[in-house]
Amino acid sequence: MVNTQNNMKAIFRIIGMVIIYLFSSCVCENSEKGKKREIVSINRNWSFFKYKSKTDSLIYDIRPEVKDYNDSKDADSKPTKAEKITPTRFVLKPWILPTANAFIEDTLKHYPVPTGNPGYDFPFVQNNYDDTEWTQVNIPHDWAIQEPFMTGWESEVGGGMGRLPNHGVAWYRKKIKFPIEDKGKSIFLQIDGAMSYSMIWINSHLVGGWPYGYNSYQVDLTPYLKFGTDNQLAIRVDNPPNSSRWYTGGGIYRNVWLIKTNPVHVSQWGTFIRTINISETSADVAMELYIQNDSEQKKNISIKTEIFGSNAEGNPEGEMVGFFTEENVAIEANSKIKLNQLGRVKNPKLWGPPPTQDPNLYVAITRLYQNDELIDEYKTRFGIRTIEFCSARGLIVNGEPIKIQGVNQHHDLGAIGAAFNKSAAKRQLDLLKQLGCNAIRLAHNPPAPELLELTDQMGFLVVNEIFDVWERKKTPLDFHLVFPEWYEADTRAFVRRDRNCPSVIMWSYGNEVGEQYTGKDGAIIAKQLHNIIKDEDPTRPTTASMNFAKPEMPFSEVPDIISLNYQGEGIRDAEAYAHLQGIRTKPLYPDFHSKYPEKMIVSSETASALSTRGTYLFPVTNECSAPAENENGGDPHNQYVSAYELYTAPFGSSADKVFASQDKHPYVAGEFVWSGWDYLGEPTPYYLARSSYSGIIDLAGFPKDRFYLYQARWRPEYPMVHILPHWNWPERVGKVTPVHVFTSGDEVELFLNGRSLGRKKKGLFEYRLRWDDVKYEPGELKAIAYKNGKVWKKEIIKKSGGAYQLIAETKYKEINTAKDELSFITIKVVDKDGNVVPDANPEIQFNIEGSGEIVATDNGNPSDMTPFPSPIRKAFNGYCLVIVKGKSEKSGNIQIKAKSDNLIPANIEISLTN
Repeated sequence: MVNTQNNMKAIFRIIGMVIIYLFSSCVCENSEKGKKREIVSINRNWSFFKYKSKTDSLIYDIRPEVKDYNDSKDADSKPTKAEKITPTRFVLKPWILPTANAFIEDTLKHYPVPTGNPGYDFPFVQNNYDDTEWTQVNIPHDWAIQEPFMTGWESEVGGGMGRLPNHGVAWYRKKIKFPIEDKGKSIFLQIDGAMSYSMIWINSHLVGGWPYGYNSYQVDLTPYLKFGTDNQLAIRVDNPPNSSRWYTGGGIYRNVWLIKTNPVHVSQWGTFIRTINISETSADVAMELYIQNDSEQKKNISIKTEIFGSNAEGNPEGEMVGFFTEENVAIEANSKIKLNQLGRVKNPKLWGPPPTQDPNLYVAITRLYQNDELIDEYKTRFGIRTIEFCSARGLIVNGEPIKIQGVNQHHDLGAIGAAFNKSAAKRQLDLLKQLGCNAIRLAHNPPAPELLELTDQMGFLVVNEIFDVWERKKTPLDFHLVFPEWYEADTRAFVRRDRNCPSVIMWSYGNEVGEQYTGKDGAIIAKQLHNIIKDEDPTRPTTASMNFAKPEMPFSEVPDIISLNYQGEGIRDAEAYAHLQGIRTKPLYPDFHSKYPEKMIVSSETASALSTRGTYLFPVTNECSAPAENENGGDPHNQYVSAYELYTAPFGSSADKVFASQDKHPYVAGEFVWSGWDYLGEPTPYYLARSSYSGIIDLAGFPKDRFYLYQARWRPEYPMVHILPHWNWPERVGKVTPVHVFTSGDEVELFLNGRSLGRKKKGLFEYRLRWDDVKYEPGELKAIAYKNGKVWKKEIIKKSGGAYQLIAETKYKEINTAKDELSFITIKVVDKDGNVVPDANPEIQFNIEGSGEIVATDNGNPSDMTPFPSPIRKAFNGYCLVIVKGKSEKSGNIQIKAKSDNLIPANIEISLTN
């Protein structure tokens, strides 16, 4: 009888769920027709003006005088105390600070809104100002990337910030017409990134701004709008000189949106989804939901949320797989409420990193109703996964130990600069995935939101980072100037925007900050940031990357995860580095593990190895790791670093040394290599150059030899073998020319012109095979790699013939102009047999026909000062790159031609869609 009653209850429960499901499905189907939230891109057709010398008086705040312009300092130089300055003129800071209030928890600490409207009479904010002579641009826009490089030691911008004029003050203006139907709505402007100190006027009213150039933010335009006529939007951007250690770009370099909602709506970044009690059959989904009422009246609303599988664009696909119980709530006028809801997904598909797991995604669609009328719809993309951070076993995702095989990435996209482009970012990630990389550390700032869309979709693990400096400065005008007033708002906004991204596995609140040196005082600031993050997201651990703090220091006690920059392997501790000045540290993995046995350790920056692709300098060091110096791995005349992949920054280590250190300490969760790609700025060791030498991949996207060393380690089941150097050395006949081989096999036999030079097997803590006594003779090198005694992979390189022909290749043969997609075309210089000529550097002329344009060219040479937009560029060691796009939302075909004197030209066709 009891069983019968239980069965009946189960049947009624199922019937009830079916009824709810059918009702919910009907609501979903009908609500699409009446949804009220609009998110409108306003990226197109802005008027742009940048001051050449003098600027205006509408400044955010007074800045200290810059006395030290030298930016050729080691990256691990000690940060210094901030200078105290006394305001001597009128500033706009009091009117900008209230923009932070939405992200300051204690209302007693909110900044008051001053009376007055500064700047209202400035010509650039007036509706009737004539800006027809200004430049027309589309956003995202980087004002510096198309300019000539600034060369020499006395240049206004040095190597540290990339020798491009990313500093300065500029204005963006755009007229926007709001239809009469928008009256009564709440209308917000969202800027995903503006570099920096952006301040916004609408119809001559100063409505807010945000100093930190990497954070996204919103301002409320509603009180100042006119409907049925033009509204004048004016944005002032001010990027100081000497404000960064790397290339920042300048301008509004990420997307800009108008968000139109009913007065009652889901707040900005107003959902937080957590998945708990995950099993093969179900997963509970907990959601914090924030709803605000901008109207003058109390409102009664109902809330319904459904869960679907998500496609790559974040839109629902298939049938509903879960829902939250409907709620009815009352919201007082001009107020905000928080709701906690719980739902369930049956048979969840987990999010995890390839190749052993799949990055499955879901989307929760939250709908608000008033009197049965849909008034808002809000989508939240998320993933279901479990993550453990184990001090002994490292990172565990969905029960599987995952070794972190990560890289650090700066935000620039090479020759297109800081202006975010999703297709360019995906190209970077695609090549990193080919490398075997499974994790990205975002150095040292929040990314464009679209980058996290890609990492979510592709399954990369992400360390999301917020600050490179706190109160102590690394450059004279960096973020330390505004940290005390903005750190809470910046940190909360950073976490709140990205906390639903399953790819984000931890939050980093600092990188090599100067407060490591200040004992308890620095630890207090660290704890404040840690607590803010935990308040916004208690589910993920915090970390801060340490290049100085030792286990016994207060700073090290604060983070949940121990993140070490170079300290695990040791800094300047090997014999080859003994003569250098700076931080000197023994290998510290054991010390940190002993002090914090319960905390996971990860190397947040390793290596900082240096090289110039395809360039080999002699003699070659016998050490497994050595600093790159003039005449010892470095060529100061050409500003090259040898590509034998043994040379490093003064504080760095070769990949070989890092691998050995990690293997000797298996409890370390893995590494983030400095860096995945070369980036603009910070060109250690040659600050007369334009871009870094530390990438596994060069600035143009061509793999360096180091790519194959990491691939051999990170993809052990992928058959590969790689020989270096190239074999075009007519001037070295009879001279010792060492040959090194990277392979995922365990032994290699090397042949020179058919003669065996010996078969070598990798020893313990050995990651390359070296034949250091080979004397050059023209001909052919062949490497046969073995694994477990069986042939694994073969590679042959040979002396090429002379340059004969250009070959054009691309994986991007079709691009969507409506999405601003780019095509990246590789030009190879080859001989008559189709072999790349590895020492060929001919000048190449690019031309384009059809509805397209050349965006940039590059060759990966850090010392090439040819402006990026130039259609003429020399190949570098056999390769060159041209980047093209279609003209706005055109379709058809474009033809790209590459020609060079005395060489057969190359042609390639790209299809345009929209």
